[in-house]
Amino acid sequence: MQTIEIIGAIIGLLYLYLEYKANKWLWPVGVVMPVVYVWIFFNSKFYADMGVNIYYFFASIYGWILWNRHRNNGQDELPITHTPNKHILPITVTALLLFAIIAFILVRFTDSPVPFGDSFTTALSILGMWLLAKKYVEQWWFWFAVNIASCGLYIWKGLYPTSVLFGIYSVISVFGYFKWKKIMLNQYQSTIASVSSSVENPAK
Repeated sequence: MQTIEIIGAIIGLLYLYLEYKANKWLWPVGVVMPVVYVWIFFNSKFYADMGVNIYYFFASIYGWILWNRHRNNGQDELPITHTPNKHILPITVTALLLFAIIAFILVRFTDSPVPFGDSFTTALSILGMWLLAKKYVEQWWFWFAVNIASCGLYIWKGLYPTSVLFGIYSVISVFGYFKWKKIMLNQYQSTIASVSSSVENPAK
């Protein structure tokens, strides 16, 4: 088990580095990583985490398409932005519903040893992945909560290489948030400079 965990951890660190840099190549890595973790979590009876990694597989394909769509249209890459206020209530309601549904399924139909912890991390992971695909900076908040909770769960379950990975994830989630904020500010300044240049030097 530990060998496959170490492989998963290495792939996960590569994925996190690319996510930190807001590099679109995180998505191909994100297609490979869930395949490894589906096997790990199935054998550890973390069924919700196993299921969410199946979701990650398809979400990574979606993210790759979404991040590249702008380039295919001859536009700049998808910019990093704040989550629109209109999404806050739907996201909150969705998180609560996902938690309740997943917890019910795990308690009623599986032998999961940590149904509520598993449900919490899974619900936030589903939404975090969507926020990442949309390139909203607040996605890092979701991953910080997921990573902290997951680290504790995996230590309890004896998945030590995976727990170390998620401990690292927790720290980098904080740095990732400020890194994306800096990238977002640079994008904004570049846009303002481009507009100012166009106004000062109109096409003849």
